[in-house]
Amino acid sequence: MTGRVSTARRRQVLDALRRGAVPESGLDLLAVGLDRFTAAVHEDIETVRTGGAVFKAIRGEYGSGKTFFARWLAEQAKRANLATAEVQISENETPLHRLETVYRRLTERLTTATFPPSALRAVVDAWFYALEDDVLAEGVVDPADQPAIDRAVEELLGRRLSTVGRTAPTFAAALRGYRAAVAAGDTAGADAVLAWLGGQPHVSAAARRHAGIRGDLDHFGALGFLQGLLVVLRDCGYPGLLLVLDEVETLQRVRADARDKALNALRQLVDEVYSGRFPGLYLVITGTPAFYDGPQGVARLAPLAQRLATDFPADPRFDNPRAVQVRLPGFTVDSLVELGVRVRDLYAEGSPARDRLLHLADEAYLADLARGLAGRLGGAIGIVPRLFLKKLVAGVLDPIELHPEFDPRRDFALTVASSELTEVERNAVRAAATTGTAGPAAVTATGATRADEIDLDLP
Repeated sequence: MTGRVSTARRRQVLDALRRGAVPESGLDLLAVGLDRFTAAVHEDIETVRTGGAVFKAIRGEYGSGKTFFARWLAEQAKRANLATAEVQISENETPLHRLETVYRRLTERLTTATFPPSALRAVVDAWFYALEDDVLAEGVVDPADQPAIDRAVEELLGRRLSTVGRTAPTFAAALRGYRAAVAAGDTAGADAVLAWLGGQPHVSAAARRHAGIRGDLDHFGALGFLQGLLVVLRDCGYPGLLLVLDEVETLQRVRADARDKALNALRQLVDEVYSGRFPGLYLVITGTPAFYDGPQGVARLAPLAQRLATDFPADPRFDNPRAVQVRLPGFTVDSLVELGVRVRDLYAEGSPARDRLLHLADEAYLADLARGLAGRLGGAIGIVPRLFLKKLVAGVLDPIELHPEFDPRRDFALTVASSELTEVERNAVRAAATTGTAGPAAVTATGATRADEIDLDLP
């Protein structure tokens, strides 16, 4: 059982699953098979909290739960009062070879346990409050002398950002410009400067002149701004930042020149983490095995491949969760059933149809649903989890609660339309149907002995 969960939290999780999405929070309620990583994750978080930096590469096939793992990791980080940001890498919107776009998405997605995205303004305001408190705590400045306080804050700001100023002096200039605009009651000016500080392009020239800054943030300046953001976070009570770069495997599909630049940018980020430039940074990337091992991925850049190289034992039970690269084992029918039980119990908690939910959606039915869905998808169990949970909640549990006569074994017809699948899922289904295999976690469709006997509702 899930234990007592608030109605709002339960609704948030179930609504996301009903849409076929990974919930933004509440993932501890659904975490299956992650116990092996818990101790190592807590060690990493403690390293970050005490001024160190950590880099981790998450490896898993599609459907193994990489995005789920990243968001579960973010929940662990927030409990330790770290700020977090999840950035989806994509060729058009967030190309990795342009770190200024990565920094921009970071500030847009920045969140803490207290503030939702974007938490940049709240963090910056909290920083200036902290600087004033530190100035007044010294007992040198008269609390009634605002000009003297302002001068002392300016001096303290310069000292705190002295290291950042060597590579990104405009970061401190933008912060000064923001504070000046706020003090003058210039809301539009403060918004514009804060947008520029967050890496947004096309900020008005007038606002930039007022703050003493010019131009837009570039690839190299982004590293300095990240360094400055970590200082600001630490000073206002957040000891670190978890930054997740999700779906890095998309680099394999971009032009060769852009791919090589992106791989080099990733290598640069890893090296900067190890060099100590980013105290308080917990950098995580996620990707498929093809990205880490294939010719169009990490292997194209020997220095990066060397940094990410990890020996995996034949038996995943003996994997080292402290290694630079860790693999997610993916789902089996048994682990899907365990996940289904957790979701069913979460749904049943407080439901007027609790007894019917537990009886009609028992473990035997959940196993049949998992096998049936895997069969519909060419035996590829790795593609199943998202659709499994979507159909469980929307197609089975909702009707059981809403209709007293509903029996899923009699009244629920399992179908999979092409429109329900993502492009990656469709490609995986076609590959499974073509080759007649879906890897080590494959599940054979009921009654099918060959790939062409599997009934797929796909174009």
